[in-house]
Amino acid sequence: MASSFSIGTGRLLLGLYFILPGLMKVGDPAGTIAYMESHSIPLAGPLMWVAAAANLAGGVLLASGRYVRWVSYAFVLYVLIVNALLHDFWTMEGDEAARETQNFIKNMGIAAGLLTLAGYAPNRVPSLTGWWRSDAAVTGLTT
Repeated sequence: MASSFSIGTGRLLLGLYFILPGLMKVGDPAGTIAYMESHSIPLAGPLMWVAAAANLAGGVLLASGRYVRWVSYAFVLYVLIVNALLHDFWTMEGDEAARETQNFIKNMGIAAGLLTLAGYAPNRVPSLTGWWRSDAAVTGLTT
């Protein structure tokens, strides 16, 4: 059985992994939009704000232990989409390909951590009642 300390620390670190880029997107929207446009992402402006909001809200939920299973699965999907659209190393050469390969593999590791976290998280039914309470407080199970 995994320890609550390990899982809680992992949750916090994974939450920060999404919160910090969310803050960077908000702090430099033009840079993020330019990067997305360089990969031919349609509607890059609105999607950048959706991504920033998802990073921030999901990261806070993970770090604080709320809806961990749901957020983890959603972030796995998010990471896979980002990998396919923005870290397309197979279309590049040289240093750029090496850098994007590293980002791609790193993101797959993040997805693996999220799947592991989802496997340990209590199953919490989404509800507007008590949404602010942690998963442990609602389910009586600790992670």
